[in-house]
Amino acid sequence: MEEKSLDLRWLAIPLIALTIGLGYFVQQSDFNLIIAQYGVFFFLYLLIFKYTNDKKKIAFFIGVGVLLRFLLVFTLPNLSDDVYRFIWDGRLLINGHNPFDYLPSHYIENGISIEGINQPLFEKLNSPEYFTIYPPVAQGVFALACWLFPNSILGSAITMKVFLFLCELGSLFFIKKLLERFRLPLKNILLYALNPLIIIELCGNLHFEAAMIFFLLMAIYFLSFGIPSSSHKVTSSHLVTKENIPIWKFNLLSLGNNLKLSTKHLVLSAIAIALSIASKLLPLIFLPFLIKRLGWKKSIPYFVITGVVIVLLFSPLLSGVFINNFGKSLDLYFQKFEFNASIYYLVRWIGYQRVGYNWIQEAGPALAVIVLLGILVKAFFEKKLDWKNLFEGMLFAICLYLAMATIVHPWYVSLPIVLCLFTRFRFPIVWSGVVFLTYINYSYGEYFENLWMVGVEYVLVFGYFIYEVLYEPHGTQ
Repeated sequence: MEEKSLDLRWLAIPLIALTIGLGYFVQQSDFNLIIAQYGVFFFLYLLIFKYTNDKKKIAFFIGVGVLLRFLLVFTLPNLSDDVYRFIWDGRLLINGHNPFDYLPSHYIENGISIEGINQPLFEKLNSPEYFTIYPPVAQGVFALACWLFPNSILGSAITMKVFLFLCELGSLFFIKKLLERFRLPLKNILLYALNPLIIIELCGNLHFEAAMIFFLLMAIYFLSFGIPSSSHKVTSSHLVTKENIPIWKFNLLSLGNNLKLSTKHLVLSAIAIALSIASKLLPLIFLPFLIKRLGWKKSIPYFVITGVVIVLLFSPLLSGVFINNFGKSLDLYFQKFEFNASIYYLVRWIGYQRVGYNWIQEAGPALAVIVLLGILVKAFFEKKLDWKNLFEGMLFAICLYLAMATIVHPWYVSLPIVLCLFTRFRFPIVWSGVVFLTYINYSYGEYFENLWMVGVEYVLVFGYFIYEVLYEPHGTQ
């Protein structure tokens, strides 16, 4: 039975107003204004998704999603101050200095004269006592932005936003193509195109998850090139086994042996996944899920190409202290920083009860090991090895990582959001609705983490996840 479709295109007007309000007229400390506008935005977003089924209306709202992103290109991020570290790194690069070599304080304390590297910019950095952690694709964009606008913070920020805006356009393109190939409802694209977290945090607050997602989707698109488009009828020519398994199901037999994945597409996918990893390191956790699907014969060259491209991308930044300093930055995420964690906070509480202090230095790495082992077990004991199920494996991996992480910023949820479009799960959508509650932490005179809000967030997220597993075992896509 066809779902009811309403003409809600008039809602584009309040969506535009809310986007401008959240992108131009609030600050981190304005929690009441943020949550009120975001709550209305999220409600309208769900309403549009539920009642929009006509292809023309879906196309209209995809266009609205593009417009909302474009509106946020021309302003400084107002809910994040990461942009100042981006500009710091970019200005170092264009002046011939490696941002991984020294702490920001080194340049100020030693009076080192570098154009644009000064006390006012230093005072805007949110972590001046730590080494940079941004990988080469991000660093390249920082450098380009500062080269084009060496003396303008706004000009540099807009340049970076233009890059992320183009990445978002690419992501929407690949989402549409992949939905068609897997014969999933086209309306699923609206869950990404109009999601307020994606719009506000990626294009609005300038987070490079947008680039990571774009290149990741590109990599999957090239790997799945043997899947016939929804516009093509599956005929006997698409059947690859005597059991009549369609090629679009991509099971282990068809993928490892019979799939005619061209060398060109294999190479393009490997390059794309390398670019994704070089934008944000997180896609590394997805690589184990490709081994069985590609088969060893294709996996080895795929990973070799990926590794070579990653090394080439990192090579301009390599120095005698790179590994040590970059490693110190990574350690921060497991041994020092804490924000909006779930399972880790329970472990931390147990630590206080048992040993009387915060044992993050022991618990953080231990939870990271659990994540690694969990992903490897999931990947190597999978029974359903079609490409469609790949998205569920990847969703499991990133959510396991975030569940064990010591720090979960709102924009970290963007990756689960895009992956869930190709699965039966929708708890990441719920998560995108409640994670903005964490902005209450900035509304006090001095930063304070409200653990009641964290509790509400994760009760709702884990609760909906359990509901989907127990009461919607087959789900809808």
